[in-house]
Amino acid sequence: MAEKFDVVALGELLIDFTENGVSNQGNGLFEACPGGAPCNVLAMLRKTGKSCAFVGKVGDDMFGKLLRDTIEEAGINADNLIMDAYIPTTLAFVKTFANGDRDFSFYRKPGADMMLTAEELPPEIIENAKIFHFGTLSMTHPGIRAATVKAIELAKQGSALISFDPNLRPPLWDDLEEARKQIAWGLGKCDILKIADNELLFMTGEKDFVKGAAILHAQYPNIKVLNVTAGADGSYSFYGEDEPVFVPSFQLGGTIETTGAGDTFCASVLNFILENGIACLTPHDRKDMLRFANAAAYIVTTRKGAIRSMPERSEVETLLAAN
Repeated sequence: MAEKFDVVALGELLIDFTENGVSNQGNGLFEACPGGAPCNVLAMLRKTGKSCAFVGKVGDDMFGKLLRDTIEEAGINADNLIMDAYIPTTLAFVKTFANGDRDFSFYRKPGADMMLTAEELPPEIIENAKIFHFGTLSMTHPGIRAATVKAIELAKQGSALISFDPNLRPPLWDDLEEARKQIAWGLGKCDILKIADNELLFMTGEKDFVKGAAILHAQYPNIKVLNVTAGADGSYSFYGEDEPVFVPSFQLGGTIETTGAGDTFCASVLNFILENGIACLTPHDRKDMLRFANAAAYIVTTRKGAIRSMPERSEVETLLAAN
């Protein structure tokens, strides 16, 4: 019988090349940071003691081997990480601005993560998950999109909760209307949604978070927990007809970059749901959920990279106790 995992995630695993100063010759230096949103989420969940498995594909090259070793070191099951002998590992170069925001340049035409097929999925692993997590980088191209659709079918057959983070990256889409269509599909399948403020605007045309969330709830009544991240301002949680909850971010200085912050937030929410369930969440419950998620995300912004930068649970709890 297949091993049962708390969370199984599918999607991209890549190298984030982040700026790290200049050389003696004045050339920009980039640090090769293992990343990719789904595994960032799993890495944080491992810090809270949850069992996790990843399904995806990297190149059988130096970067793919680094990524495989990194997720194994993080305690993420990599039995279903496929090494592609022909297509290289996807790379992302990240320019960081003074306020910590980022701009991405992707080397993915094609990248190995795009080449996963539905036939390569491990059905029992996915069916036995408590939560299945995905984003839209696994929906940009037909082959990996078919694998994502099949994986969600398998997860639902096993009664898993479905977690979705749109994680919109415009440079990876030939047509933003296609991106909108695929995000809408994901919204229609998920129980737990983490959506950033710019993505909420993209999907609803609303800058007002309450109005935007109301539009999504009306269109997608399947969404049980809908959380909106608003960058440095904080985060909101919407839950059925209950009053929304807002928790401000931790602004304690020391922010270097925001890579992985949203994934850390997402993982913290999934951890809360694994420990407390998804039914009958009170406003107090959701405030606690957001406080932990905001604190964990803040800590990650003070470090470079993502998978190797996730905080220990005790670090988050110490920050919460002091604030």
